[in-house]
This record gives sequence, structure tokens and C-alpha cells, in this order.
Amino acid sequence: MVLSAMADATWWYRGGTSKHDLHYRREAEVNTTLEELLLYFVFLINLCILTFGMVNPHMYYLNKVMSSLFVDTSLPNDDRSSFRSIRSITDFWKFMEGPLLEGLYWDSWYNNQQLYNLKNSSRIYYENILLGVPRVRQLRVRNNTCKVYSAFQSLVSDCYGKYTAENEDLSDFGLKSDTEWKYSPSPANAPWHWGYVGVYRDGGYIFTLSKSKSETQAKFADLRLHSWITRGTRVVFIDFSLYNANVNLFCIVRLVAEFPATGGLLTSWQLYSVKLLRYVTHYDYFIASCEIIFCIFLFVFITQELRKLNEFKIAYFKSIWNWLELLLLALCFLAVSFYAYCNLQSFILLGRLLKNTENYPDFYFLAYWQIYYNNMIAITIFFAWIKIFKFISFNETMSQLSSTLSRCMKDIVGFAVMFFIIFSAYAQLGFLVFGSQVDDFSTFQNSIFAQFRIVLGDFNFSGIQQANWILGPIYFITFIFFVFFVLLNMFLAIINDTYSEVKADYSIGRRPDFELGKIIKKSYLNVLEKLRLKKAQDNEDKKIRKTTGDLAQQARKEGFNESEIQGAEQMKTWKERLEKKYYSTDLQDDDYQPVTQQEFRELFLYAVELEKELHYISLKLNQVMRKLQ
Repeated sequence: MVLSAMADATWWYRGGTSKHDLHYRREAEVNTTLEELLLYFVFLINLCILTFGMVNPHMYYLNKVMSSLFVDTSLPNDDRSSFRSIRSITDFWKFMEGPLLEGLYWDSWYNNQQLYNLKNSSRIYYENILLGVPRVRQLRVRNNTCKVYSAFQSLVSDCYGKYTAENEDLSDFGLKSDTEWKYSPSPANAPWHWGYVGVYRDGGYIFTLSKSKSETQAKFADLRLHSWITRGTRVVFIDFSLYNANVNLFCIVRLVAEFPATGGLLTSWQLYSVKLLRYVTHYDYFIASCEIIFCIFLFVFITQELRKLNEFKIAYFKSIWNWLELLLLALCFLAVSFYAYCNLQSFILLGRLLKNTENYPDFYFLAYWQIYYNNMIAITIFFAWIKIFKFISFNETMSQLSSTLSRCMKDIVGFAVMFFIIFSAYAQLGFLVFGSQVDDFSTFQNSIFAQFRIVLGDFNFSGIQQANWILGPIYFITFIFFVFFVLLNMFLAIINDTYSEVKADYSIGRRPDFELGKIIKKSYLNVLEKLRLKKAQDNEDKKIRKTTGDLAQQARKEGFNESEIQGAEQMKTWKERLEKKYYSTDLQDDDYQPVTQQEFRELFLYAVELEKELHYISLKLNQVMRKLQ
């Protein structure tokens, strides 16, 4: 009777689907999720091994020592200047003939003994082999590449504009004898360099250094005397590559000196420590096995997604988790392609280097793509970790978080439009007012990031105050008031109010029917039971079942039918569980727990059964009273 009533009520509530069927389907879905989660954890661990296997702590130290040698070493007779701080052509030549020359050629030990009896005798810091020879190249612009105002044409006869591909000078100049005076075209696949004031392509006026320190010194002096750097020079690149066999790392160094159209000199540098020889040690071969496993996982995941796409068709693209899955698979596929391409190019380039050590080995090309590969892997593992939220969405906390974000999304979008209008207006104001004097506002992009730093408290107020003593404080105070005190607090209020609503809904029963932690605990207990590690609980359950069976047998002897016995057993189970939860004397006022929707339905059915029992008892009492009368 009780079971039939519960089944009917549940059938009506679910709209024609029985509670048992829904329970089974939901539990099957959670079990499938657990299997996918375990498989995905194996994939994630394998991916972490791959990513951390290609990163070596020695990369930072190798970059640091090379930076201290070539970037921070002081110029001759000037302890306050280095490549980091040079600002004139004179200082540039001092660097070329001083720290650069001394840093590249290490041909003797500290006690003037011969360092190594090898053809390539340059061992920087005694441990890093200079591969091939360094290369120096410059890019120039033509004369009359800018427009001079008519009133000043009598004073200005030459005009060299900023560097662009259209303004680049392709003609020979100076002595026109060697390669440093003749233009060399850029290779088709060479990457461009993004500098402070321009984007520069490969090629230009190139010369390679000698393996002899004296010859290189004489070459620098000759170029300086014949004015290799002129008013048309816009950038000079110094490129060389090192290899450290102790840690199996290549260090590719690029020192850049830009000569903007405004005059002066701007310096920058790039140091890339990369591992181009992949398989040397036993650990490297272990990483290779992880790479094979990664490819297998990629194939399996692609097959699964194609199967889902074929099953759900257009509905597949309605889930944000499916979009994340497609993004992750695309990143993995690109990473595998980049990896194969970089390894092939490394093999070809290293073969050329071993054949001829007198030329410049262009490892910058490999380092450039290797850095892109590392960045892609970093983004891939980031999204791989984010995908874990898909598998723990059954957890109540995670469900509250996702419900909060989805419910307040419209409010956040509206707020974001208003926020970025005000934020962009202040950014443009700061760029126009302070851009010519304050570095933080020198460009519109810098102005935007400077305002984010203001919100975080990292800001130089004295700079904008000195740039404009009236508008500076007004800009700062109004920005703090509107953005920091008003807009950010409005954003927090939207999130807080929505979370309070979601919390209230969950308190009245709108929560996940299954939680991942409970399912895992249930599976764990089932395993213990199968392994016979819960004998005490099993014995107790047997006693309860035995007692219940004895009572049922006694009730049958007294003439009760099966429906009444089942109803009584169900009533007893409900009574014990409800009394334990709601009528315990140990509960205090602070221990009150809200009733969920599922518990409310059970209490309602319990009250209905109690009403039926009371009606049945009332009929029996009436029969007894009539007999007594």
C-alpha cells in the first residue's frame, strides 16, 4: 500500500517517469562520469609530466648569467652605463668593442692558461660553447621618406622617417665592398621582430664575426671609422647561440639596439633557453613514452567527441563543456604539430652546423617557434585543469558556483558595458593629458594597464601630478571614486545578491540529487563490503533483518495480509529515520537544518499514511463500540 502510493505520487510528480527509472538513469550517468573522471585524471597526470619535463630550472639560471654578462656589464671607463642604459651611438660602439667582445671570446683560463685545445675555443663562462660565429645586422630607411614643412625645407635637407617595409633602404651604401655594406634579402619563413618603435623583418646589412678575437676587434674598429651606423640606421641586431652540455640546453641570445626617428637609442634583449636535443638521458626516453601515451589519449578523445557529435547533432554545440572540449582537442593537435615541426627543423639545422662551424647558425628561428610551442602547451594544460569542473559539477558547492554565474550573467554583461565605457573614457583622458610625459600613459594600451594598476594600488601619483598639477589630482580622485568605490562595489553586490538567492534556493531543496563525494563514498563502502572489511556493520544489518523478519512472520500468524505487513514495515522505517533526524533530544536550536523538497515529499506521504492508519483504527473502534452496545 505504501509502496504503491509512493510509486503513484512519484509517477505524477515526474510527469510519467518512475522514480526508480530516474534514479537508475541518474546513477548510471554519475557512474559514467566517475569512469571518465578517472580516465581524464590519467590523461592530466600524463600531460603534467610532459609539460614539466620540458621545463628545466637551469633555464632561468642560464638566462640570468648571460644577461649579467652581456646586458649588465659596465662599459669601459664608465661604471654607471651598460647595454641596458646606453643612449647614444658612441656608447653603442663602446659596448661592441668592450663588454660584447670580452664576453664572446673566452680562450684562456683565469690564470692565462689555454682553456681548451679545440677548434671552437670560445667557452663562455668556461661551460657554454659558442656555436658557429655571432652575427650582426642592421636595417635602414631611405632618405626623404618623410614630409618636411615648407617653411623648414631650407633648414632641413635630409629626412629619415620611421622604419616600415615601404621605407626600408634596399640599396648598397658606404664602401659597397663586403656583405655589411650590401643588402641581403629576408628569407621567406623568417619571423619578424617586434621592437619598441617598430616591427622589423629579417635580412638587411649583415656581417659575421670571426673566431679570432683580434680579427673581430679590428672589424669593429673599421666599421666605426667608416660610419657603418648612419642617420638612416633604424635597428641593429646582435645574434649568437650557445650550448651547455652539462644541462643539455641551448641559449639563443639576441641584443637589439633601436635608433628611433626621434634620435637617441633604445635597447632591448631576448634570451631563450630551450631544449632542442630531446632524447639524451633515460628520463628523456620516459618523457618520450608519455608523449606516445598523449597521442593515444588524443586519438581516443577525438573519437569520443566525433561519436557524441554524430549522436546529438546540433544539440552538441549547446553545451559550453563541449566547446571547451573542442578547444582543448584543437590545442592538443596544434601542440603535436608544432612539436613535430620543431624537432624536424632542429635535426636539419644541427646537421648543417656540424658540417660547417664557420657560419652563423640561425637558432633564433627554432627558439621562436619553441617559445610558441611552450606557450601553447601552457594554455593547453590551463584549459585541461579547467575541464575538471565538468566532472565535479555534481558537488553542491560547484553547483552553487555555476548557478550563481549563470544566473547573474545578464547583470554582469550590462555592468561590463558600463564599466568599460567609463574605463575607456578615463584611459583616453590619461593618454591625452599625461601621455607625452609619463611612461605609464605613453600609449593607449599602457594607459589601460596603468588604470588596472591603480585599482590594485600600484601607481605613481607624483608622476601625473607633476605632468599636470590641476588635471592630475582631479583625474586620480574621480577615477578612484567612480571605478573603485562605485563600480567595483556594484560588481561585488551583483555577485553577492545572486549568491544569496542561489543559497536560499538550495536551502529549500533545489540542490543536486547526487553529489560526487557521496557517490565516491558509496562506491568505497561497496568495495569494503566485497572485500569483507565491514563485518561489524554486516552483522548488525543481519540482526536488524532477522528481527524484522521475525516480526513479519509473527504478523502473518495473527492473520495480517502482506500489504498490511509491508505498510507497517515502511511506516516503521520512516518513523525511525524521521525521529532520528527531527525528534532527537541531542539537537539544539542551532542545529536546525532546512527541509529539502525530497524530504518534504516523504513527510507528506508519511502524513497521508498516518491519516489512513488513523481512519482504519477509527473504523475498528466503531465496530468494537457497536458490538459492546
